[in-house]
Amino acid sequence: MQPTFVLVHGAFSNSFAFAPLQAELALHGHRSAAVDLPGHGFAATHPPAYQCPQDPAGLAAEPGTIRGVTLADNAAHLIRVLERAKANGPVILVSHSRGGLTATAAANARPDLIDHLVYVSAWCPVDLAVGDYYAEPEMAAVDSAALTRGMAGDPAQLGLLRVNFRTADPAVLAALKAAFLADGTDEELLAILNTFQPDENLDAGTRADRAQAATWGRIPRTYVRLARDAAIPPAAQDRLIREGDALTPDNQYDVRTLDSSHLKWLLQPAPAAHQLAQIATLTSRPTP
Repeated sequence: MQPTFVLVHGAFSNSFAFAPLQAELALHGHRSAAVDLPGHGFAATHPPAYQCPQDPAGLAAEPGTIRGVTLADNAAHLIRVLERAKANGPVILVSHSRGGLTATAAANARPDLIDHLVYVSAWCPVDLAVGDYYAEPEMAAVDSAALTRGMAGDPAQLGLLRVNFRTADPAVLAALKAAFLADGTDEELLAILNTFQPDENLDAGTRADRAQAATWGRIPRTYVRLARDAAIPPAAQDRLIREGDALTPDNQYDVRTLDSSHLKWLLQPAPAAHQLAQIATLTSRPTP
């Protein structure tokens, strides 16, 4: 029986980002389901002030539906999706970037629903809470201001993170390109930014949300490194791999590498789909 790929997006993103990858997976003969986490996709807030002509003051003040959404909410939503997918056979859970936090939380809670975990340059904290990694040497070269340059409003007052991805400020666009799509064109950057949503929730988890050996650690897993990633650099990805391997030395990562920045693999997904198709052969089971 062929597995179902369940795809979990990163921050400010949504299921739309996976459409090209899903097309490639379908051409390999695989089914997939891209998840919109709570407050994402068609449930996202796009304030009138975000439309053109923009109203910066209004954008900084208007409320958003993602306020108050927690990592636990994301995990509960994903688990409901996994329960439905698991009823039809094996499940391969694929996460990107911040989506790795939700995938890890779901794997901690319900390892029985997941036959294989795949992290694509995704956060899977083991030794530290995710926020603490940003003070570590592996993240020293990251431009932490790439998003804050385009930030609208005070997160403490809004209760969420809001970034103006529709900005035309060349300095902000240059910073976003360097951080997320240095190997892409300016046109590709604008195209993908226009699939993003302005709001993201504040809850990135705590030390209690780190990978757990007794549950998460039982699931076979793959880490797909992105060799040109400037948002989660290869050194940071390698540290996450080492920590996971040390936590469960008898169940180590299958490590693969794509020659990609943080976002380019989504725009040109054929190599990633090829890798996922190979992983699928490890989780398929005979049809009864």
